[in-house]
Amino acid sequence: MIAGPADAVAAHDAPVVLTLPDGSTREVAPGTLARDVVASIGARLLQASIAVAVDGEVQDLMTPLRRSGAFVVLTEKDPRALAVLRHSGAHILATAVRRLRPDAKIGFGPAIDDGFYYDFEVEKPFTPEDLAAFEAEMKKVVAEKYPFVRAEVSVEEAKTLFVDDPLKLERLADFDGTDEVISTYTDGPFIDLCRGPHVPDTSYLKHFKLLHTAGAYWRGDVKRQMLQRIYATAFFKKDELDTHLHNLEEAKKRDHRVLGKQLGLFQLFPHAPGAAFWTPKGTTLYNTLEAFVRERQREAFQEVKTPLLYNKMLWEQSGHWGKYKENMFLVLDNETGEHDMSLKPMNCPSHYVLFGSHKHSYRELPVRYVTFDVLHRNELSGALSGLTRVRQFSQDDCHVFLREDQIASEVHFLLDFILGYYDTFGLSATLKFATRPEQRIGSDDLWDRAEGALRAALDATGRPYEMKEGDGAFYGPKIDFDVTDSIGRAWQLGTIQLDYNAPERFDLTYTGEDNAPHRPVVIHRAVSGSFERFIAILIEHFAGAFPLWLAPEQVRVIPVASDYDAAAQALVDRLKTHGIRATLDARNETLNYRVREGEVEKVPYMVVIGRREAEEQTVALRARGAGKKQEVMTQDAFVDRLLHEVRTRALPAAAVAPSAGAAETAST
Repeated sequence: MIAGPADAVAAHDAPVVLTLPDGSTREVAPGTLARDVVASIGARLLQASIAVAVDGEVQDLMTPLRRSGAFVVLTEKDPRALAVLRHSGAHILATAVRRLRPDAKIGFGPAIDDGFYYDFEVEKPFTPEDLAAFEAEMKKVVAEKYPFVRAEVSVEEAKTLFVDDPLKLERLADFDGTDEVISTYTDGPFIDLCRGPHVPDTSYLKHFKLLHTAGAYWRGDVKRQMLQRIYATAFFKKDELDTHLHNLEEAKKRDHRVLGKQLGLFQLFPHAPGAAFWTPKGTTLYNTLEAFVRERQREAFQEVKTPLLYNKMLWEQSGHWGKYKENMFLVLDNETGEHDMSLKPMNCPSHYVLFGSHKHSYRELPVRYVTFDVLHRNELSGALSGLTRVRQFSQDDCHVFLREDQIASEVHFLLDFILGYYDTFGLSATLKFATRPEQRIGSDDLWDRAEGALRAALDATGRPYEMKEGDGAFYGPKIDFDVTDSIGRAWQLGTIQLDYNAPERFDLTYTGEDNAPHRPVVIHRAVSGSFERFIAILIEHFAGAFPLWLAPEQVRVIPVASDYDAAAQALVDRLKTHGIRATLDARNETLNYRVREGEVEKVPYMVVIGRREAEEQTVALRARGAGKKQEVMTQDAFVDRLLHEVRTRALPAAAVAPSAGAAETAST
């Protein structure tokens, strides 16, 4: 858990005025505990309360109130209360570990999207047996019902409390020379350096589970020591915990790295870390997805191709050389002897160069350039993970050059375009609006215009969205699309980013109706994110059982015996003339063996050809997921069925994502 300063103290004599949800107010002295205010509202509310929020900032019941603002009591029903419970779970985990392993040095333990973790410095990695013991000890701490006691101390006082914890002392050193007030929390004999907030006592943590361990560099620095991170989760209700644990087990079964190998889609080799080798089946899947994207964009977008290698002049002009250089693969320039060149990590600057290379009229706008080129980003080796975190990838990357008065209509068009794309795969999406980050380029005036324009355009669509303060791109605000898959996990995918900076940096213009030059605006748009990551999501979303139109192998024809090979081959040939990806399995194996193999490889349809089928031009059809059930139909009816499924891009029955909030989401 991280330490931090207490809230800034209000003027000594000024009362704290709290506005309740019903509009009434409470006036209290500075330093009054939040629990006392809640108690004044009602005893039952105090009993149900987990924490409070003052102007949106969550604090626990034992934190003194020092500023006026909107006052909301958080109960279990408030989504923000879950983070408080989980943060407390991390503290209880540290309590249990220190009881059983007093040698463990404690780091930090925050709540995260799907649970919490805590970092420890130990000589040997924790074992599964250690986790079981820690979990049992946590249950004892919970049963002991220790209150979370908050105290405020100076930096120097805090150092005396954590003299045996070098990780905490290093964090405290960040506050040397300041007058920051540091908070600590104690439950029983264990004390932690922590900002909070926490639940009132340890007994609130009733439904939790320790999940696994992983290595984590201290403070995220690869040059520092490796710590042991224990991941866990917690919920207020047992059925919610059970559902989450079930989904985690389901996610393991759907792991795209396992299924990708089982289905023969892709492989990863140490010869090219962070880059996939696509097999013939995987390449078919990849190309089918890319063709679908091209088909949807054919009318309204212009596809272009640009170079993969550029000198630093381009990246300096775009701002990436100063803000993004560490994530770029640098290439030595033989003439200068310096690493003055780079493989492109994104397509934006090349599209600016192309747009700026000739004149444009206001009548042409919006101009939408889209590129599918290979990109490279220098991800840390320890962060690489299957197809979800790679160094080489392709994006359905688009940049829209438009007039300022076109922003609202263009955002509406792009929103519909992106959401329609996700609908094709049974993925539901939520929208998030991200504002200016601390590290950014461009003036505040430009950011004010960009944020105002993008938010107004988003509001005009009437679609609900969440705020992500400070999470925008370094060049502009953005709308992010979080999609929910078939087992309730959230994945951040598409984005719409509004950029006023790039046209200034690249001196982009168009000729207006007044025949004078005007500055366009740029929208960065991605739908799939990267094709690699999106395919990983689809593998797990469909559990490898792709819809017919997307499946690398759509139909497998199996003759009962060699006497029917010719009839089976004739059917395969007929299907291929209709564009169906059909194969023949006439191996000298039993029928049951070949059918079982097709089931394992998740082929959508298997067709068995015996004497009757050969004579009557029929098929004995086994649909994926139908067990041993067979349908007998004419070949004509079968072809019509296939073509209808492909044309409509019909989804498997199980591949419909839950509605928002139907399942607890898990971060990836």
